[in-house]
Amino acid sequence: MDCLSEREGLRFAHEPAMHGELAQWRVGLDTIYLLKPLTYMNRSGMAVQAVMAYYKIAMDGLMVVHDELEFAPGVARLKKGGGHGGHNGLRDIFSHVGPAFLRLRLGIGHPGDRSLVLGYVLDRPCLNDRQVIDAAIDRSMAILPCLVTGDEQRAMNLLNTKTVV
Repeated sequence: MDCLSEREGLRFAHEPAMHGELAQWRVGLDTIYLLKPLTYMNRSGMAVQAVMAYYKIAMDGLMVVHDELEFAPGVARLKKGGGHGGHNGLRDIFSHVGPAFLRLRLGIGHPGDRSLVLGYVLDRPCLNDRQVIDAAIDRSMAILPCLVTGDEQRAMNLLNTKTVV
């Protein structure tokens, strides 16, 4: 979201009632709300629910961007619904709004041992991983026109096959 806000000249404002920082992106006649929860990750559902309720956003209007341990760094996939796969942030969002939303999953890789996961996800990635993650973010940004016009299937096809044009 920081890349998008920088590209579009958006500013995030602290919104205590929304439990996060919020930016508004005007695209044609539509307004897209970008939320960066300020809660602990495993409590992010509270922030998502607050924004959805206040702005009357339907489930089909929600997309969550999250890290994905099960994907190698640099892999980006778009998915509708599915399980939380042990991701505590997703688990909390599911408990507040349900699981039937669009997800942009950005691979960060797995440290190899379950006991190392917490430190791994909180640390900065190494330079090589950072570069391929940034490239995945760029590919994800390239599908935004499809998402904004509601063509989720085309966006999935483009991103999931790495042939973004």
